[in-house]
Amino acid sequence: MTRPGDEVIVFEPSFDSYVPGIRLAGGIAVAARLDEDYRPDWPAFAALLTARTRLVIFNTPHNPTGRCWQRDDLDRLAALLRGTAIAVISDEVYEHMCYLPAGHASVVAHPELRARSFVVSSFGKTYHVTGWKVAYCCAPRSLSTEFRRSHQFITFCVHTPSQHALADFMAAEPGWYDALNQFYRQKRDLFRAAIEDSGLHLQACEGSYFQQVSYGHLSDLPDVELARRLTCEGGIATIPVSAFYQDHEDRHVLRLCFAKRTETLEEGARRLRLAFQTIVC
Repeated sequence: MTRPGDEVIVFEPSFDSYVPGIRLAGGIAVAARLDEDYRPDWPAFAALLTARTRLVIFNTPHNPTGRCWQRDDLDRLAALLRGTAIAVISDEVYEHMCYLPAGHASVVAHPELRARSFVVSSFGKTYHVTGWKVAYCCAPRSLSTEFRRSHQFITFCVHTPSQHALADFMAAEPGWYDALNQFYRQKRDLFRAAIEDSGLHLQACEGSYFQQVSYGHLSDLPDVELARRLTCEGGIATIPVSAFYQDHEDRHVLRLCFAKRTETLEEGARRLRLAFQTIVC
């Protein structure tokens, strides 16, 4: 699909496997920065499109920011790609974890984008077995044929026991994933309430199971250094958001995960509050 010299646009911050995969194929990763509210900057994106643009990759609900694209975003993307042969990879592994009233907006439901898109989703994310690394990809026949030419030599198939286990569970609980949205919404709300008085600025979380917090008003520590100290001294693991940018520029933002048991979230919140009282401030 992507050949040496082709350009691939990725929206940053972006999941850390995108750019290495592009480079492995000989492609050139071009960063389309999300704006200060982590929304697509469409004029800036349009300026990045060239005759060498082969592919666009985006992720919704978004890791790490927790933002979600909606129908108007898909309409804008479709309009800008109209008349080109540029393909799209839509990473929708958190599709059942969108907390907006309008729900998840998938390219599958957008006829114009659907015709040029690969949609990636995840049994692992949906069924709480992320360690199994079981995912799937949907695409039109012509794109799927191209996809399989590479895929069969990278991962021939997922091992049999995982396939049987998931198939049996889906047959026994066909509507199980319908409860996921409320399940994670409650965890999000619990965790946000637990760290509300920590002094951290809680950024918007519209989907996924990630919560970003900014701390620049509390400390000048670089996010990598702060994450290290929080782990080693505070016993609380966080992810520095600079790791999701190609330039690794520090933005004084950390990513937290609330896909945990209630008691773990409460203890994590306690440690986080204490750490910002003793380590940071």
